[in-house]
Amino acid sequence: MQLVEHLLDFSGIGKDRVQLRWVSAAEGQLFADYVRELTEVIRNLGPFDPEEHRLSLSAAFGAVNAPKLRWLVGMDRYLIEKENVYHEKVDPEFYRNMLRATCEEEYQKALILEILKQGPKTVRDMAAGTGLPVYTVSLRLNDLERTGLVEFRELHGSSPVFGSLAA
Repeated sequence: MQLVEHLLDFSGIGKDRVQLRWVSAAEGQLFADYVRELTEVIRNLGPFDPEEHRLSLSAAFGAVNAPKLRWLVGMDRYLIEKENVYHEKVDPEFYRNMLRATCEEEYQKALILEILKQGPKTVRDMAAGTGLPVYTVSLRLNDLERTGLVEFRELHGSSPVFGSLAA
C-alpha cells in the first residue's frame, strides 16, 4: 500500500483515493462506517477523469513493474525484521525513505519512457511533456541509457535527441 500511495502522490492523483482497512465479517457497522468515510473523501476530491491522468497512470503502472521496485517491496519484511550476514537489520524509517526515493525515481523513468512512446525527443521536450525539471530528466535518462531502455539518436542543432528501446 505504501508503494501505491507514493505512486498516486507522485502522479498528482493523490493517495486519498485509495484506502486499505482490515475488517472482520463480524464488524458490519465498522465496515459501513469506513465506506461512508471513504465516500465522503472521494466526494470532496471530486470526480476522477482517467483521460486527464492517462500519462501519469501509465507511468505508475510502468513503475510498479520495475524490477528494482518490485524487489524492494518484496524484501521489506526480510530487510527490516531479519539480520543480514553482518548481523544488522535495516532501520524501518531508513527503509521507508529508501522505498519512497526509489518509487519516485522509477516513476520518473516510467514517465520518460511513456513520453518517448510518442517518438524521439530532446531533454527539453521530455521535460515539457512530463512536467519534470530538465536536470531530473537528464539524471533519469542516464539510468535508462545504462540499462538499455533509451538510446541517443541524433543531434538537433546542439540538442541531443533520445529514443526508446523499450518494447
